[in-house]
Amino acid sequence: MKNSLSYISPDAQIAKNVIVEPFTTIYGNVEIGEGTWIGPNVTIMDGARIGKNCKIFPGAVISAIPQDLKFAGENTTAEVGDNTTIREFVTLNRGTKAKGMTKVGKDCLLQSYAHIAHDCILGDHCIIGSHAGLAGEVEVDDFAIVSPYSVVHQFVRIGKHAFVQATGKVGKDVPPYVLAGREPLSYTGINSIGLRRRNFKNEAIYEIQEIYRIIYQRGLNISDSVEFIEANLPATDERDEIILFVRNSKRGIIKGYFDDEK
Repeated sequence: MKNSLSYISPDAQIAKNVIVEPFTTIYGNVEIGEGTWIGPNVTIMDGARIGKNCKIFPGAVISAIPQDLKFAGENTTAEVGDNTTIREFVTLNRGTKAKGMTKVGKDCLLQSYAHIAHDCILGDHCIIGSHAGLAGEVEVDDFAIVSPYSVVHQFVRIGKHAFVQATGKVGKDVPPYVLAGREPLSYTGINSIGLRRRNFKNEAIYEIQEIYRIIYQRGLNISDSVEFIEANLPATDERDEIILFVRNSKRGIIKGYFDDEK
């Protein structure tokens, strides 16, 4: 449903049952899927690709050009998966030639005033808290939560089911299934409450705890910890997820709270 108080480019591809509230602006190179609600005073710019049944609240700006001086006007996108909610005054910038897109997965929640910079890739079921900021090329894996007022350095990766505390300053990769808290941001345990809510069995939770005891409490360096885990613990999806994440980490993973540099 369109209204005369909004500007919608005739080139925009908008499903028939999309609701667009007053004073919203939608540019031409835009696609919006069925059942999506666009609130008042929203700006959706060229390159936006918005899925089905999304909700976008007042003041949000979707697919503005990157805040990156290297951007040279290349044809890129900002993609939003089905059933995702974008609250008031969120800014979601489109990609650069680095990845060609900024992507938010399905069933995500971006709370008010969150900023998602160019070329960020968010998985499904992620939550980005109010006033949190993700710098360029950050990756947030499925079911991860970044709490309000957190700031995430460019190129950081946050693993599946991880939880970052409010006001966290994230400069290193946060491995899967962990709680990251304190200052400087450190490993403070595993996200056992979140895992139980998502129907992880006790055996899997205990295994994850044992893996992180080896990484953070055995006194081994990270490489030796991973080799010990692979050699001594049976292969499971969770074990392999952690091993692969740690081995592929480009910035290094967060330290334990009392760790010396390894």
